[in-house]
Order: sequence, then C-alpha cells, then structure tokens
Amino acid sequence: MALSGASNDYQRKRQQGESARVEFVELFFDLVFVFAVTQLSHFLLKHLSVAGALEGLLMLVAVWWVWNYTAWVTNWLDPRKAPVRGMLFALMLAGLMLSTSIPEAFEGRGLQFALAYVAMQVGRTLFVIWALKNHNRDNYLNFVRIGLWLALSGIFWIAGGLAEPENRFALWAVALLIELVSPALGFWTPWHGASSTTGWDVEGGHMAERSALFIIIALGESILVSGVTFAELELNWVNLAAFLTTFFASVAMWLVYFNVGQELAHHKIAEAADTGQIARIAYTYIPVILVAGIIVVAVSDELVLAHPLGHAEPALIWTAIGGSALYLAGNLLFKFYVVGRAPLSHIIGLGLLAALVPFASHMSPLLIGAATTFVMVLVTILELRGQPAKRAH
Repeated sequence: MALSGASNDYQRKRQQGESARVEFVELFFDLVFVFAVTQLSHFLLKHLSVAGALEGLLMLVAVWWVWNYTAWVTNWLDPRKAPVRGMLFALMLAGLMLSTSIPEAFEGRGLQFALAYVAMQVGRTLFVIWALKNHNRDNYLNFVRIGLWLALSGIFWIAGGLAEPENRFALWAVALLIELVSPALGFWTPWHGASSTTGWDVEGGHMAERSALFIIIALGESILVSGVTFAELELNWVNLAAFLTTFFASVAMWLVYFNVGQELAHHKIAEAADTGQIARIAYTYIPVILVAGIIVVAVSDELVLAHPLGHAEPALIWTAIGGSALYLAGNLLFKFYVVGRAPLSHIIGLGLLAALVPFASHMSPLLIGAATTFVMVLVTILELRGQPAKRAH
C-alpha cells in the first residue's frame, strides 16, 4: 500500500485566512485519551514513590507523544474522508489496548503496552506515507524519515515489553529518547537528510485548538477525581471545604492557561511565517509539562479529599506543591516562548509554593490544598491585572 500511494488526495483543503476546524471525529478519538489520563492518575496514586513517578512520567510522555503525532497528521489529512476516519478508528482501538495496559505496564502487560504503542506510531506513519506519496512530495519524504526513526525506537519498545520488569524502564527510556530527539534533529537520516520546519506547512489555528483540547482532557480528569471521591464521602463541612478547594484549584488552572497564554499563542502561530517551528516547541514539547502538572495535582486532590485533617504525609506535600509548581513552570515556559519574557505572576507563584515547603509537614492536607489553590488564584489575578498595562505598552 505504501509503495503505490493513494490515487485520491486526502489532504485538508485550506482556505486563505481560515483555520481548519477540529472535526467531531477528532473529538471522538480524544475519548480514548480521557481514559488514558485517568489510568495514569490512578497508576501514580497507587505508586507514590520515586520509581512510580518515573514510570508514570515515561508512560505519560508516551501517551502524549502518540496523541500529538495524530494531531499533527489530522492537521494535514482531512478527517472527513473515509480512509482517514478509518485510520482514526483503528488508532482508537490500539489506544484502548494501550490504555488498559497502563496499570500493569511494568508488570505483566509490558508487551501489550509496547505492541499497542508501536502499532499506533508505525501504522499511522505508513498510512500517511501512502496518503501523501502522490500529492505532497515534501511531506511524504518527511514521513519516510519519521517512519525510520519510529522503526528504530520500536525495536526498543518491543524489547522492553519482552524484558523482565526490572529491565523494562531502561529500554523504554531509550525508545522514548529516540522519539523525543528526532523532531529536534529534523528527523535526519543518512538517506534523506533533515527536513526543515518551514516545509512542515502547519495550520496554526488547528494545532493550537487541538493542544488546548488535550489540556481540557487533563483538567477534566481532575474534576472527575474530585467528584467521584466526594460522592463517596460523608457530607460534612470539612469534606465540603476539601471538595471546594479541589474544584477552585481546577478552575484556577484553567484560567492560568486559557485566559492569556492560549490566546496569545494562537495568534502567534496563526500569523507566523514558520508555523512548524512554533508548533514543534509550543505544541509538541511544552504541553506535556502542563499535563504532568495537572495529573499530579489530581492525585493530590484525591489525597486531600480522602484525609483532609491531620498532618500531611510526604506524598501529599509533594503532589500538591510539586504538581502546582510543575504546572506553573510549564505555563511559564509556554508564555516565555510565545511572548519572549517570563510572566512575573508565575515567578511570584513559584516563589510562594517554594516558601510553603518548610512549613508543609506541620499543615493539614486541607490547609495545603487551600494554600496551593490560593497561589493559583493569586497568579491568575496578578496576570490579568498586568494585561491592560501590557496592551497599552
């Protein structure tokens, strides 16, 4: 199939000055990743250790990477066309296999995780090679390069799935490193050289919206965790206060990303000459930091709701403060890249979170949750207050 190429052109037809809309089938595809994010937060909750955090991080980056590559593909190919929809449905099935294996990926289901992941990455790439060969030579060659890199990483993914659990992390880390490095190198190969981001022809508005939707997926997991946990608790003032704390934390995180940064980034990529370079940094590498922060905060929300009173355990301290700091740091990097300077509000927020650490062991989980929520709300207020002066400037 990949050798002959498609006779029909399945690329998106772009109108001058119009952003490609996100199609309903793309939102349907995202449902698999709602489940994946839920699985990741539950995995971290059950493995609150350094090893568990590293394993969870590796799987999170893999889940983000496979979703992100698909978002890039639907930036070029039209999801309204039947073959492209068929590809997305096939990826959904493989994504379900990937997601169901997450809880035991470092135990008995390592091969299932690896095979599902490689099938998604390599299978999607072969489809795009077939779809573009006769219609977009530059992008076709780029996906040939991508396919070679993914084939190389796939060897390590499958080897890790076959290996003993204690050796799995190292092999999968190598596989993921190969995939993370390849875009920065322009997917260079000895046969085809490297591609240039100027030739990637990205529709910026579509990429911005797709990335924002994944942030909403992650925030939805935070809301879901709070709601499900609170529903099982006795209704009293302490539990209600804990629930409100987790809810307002989610709202504040939404505001920190969407009130200012997302809109600025959307305009920047839509107006840029080299949209590929912006998409590679702002919508490929940086968002995984934001998603990681949201998932860690979701774990702390469940810990706060489960035991709001008493002295906080180290796991609660590091998930509540560390997750909030990770999310703020990701937003700081995102906005620094878009605007060219770090927001003072985020620096203040990170400083306040760091100042909480020495006192956290003497605080209750509820108080820590309230404090980190206050920091997020304060960051939002400070950033919004700074906007009129910036616009006037």
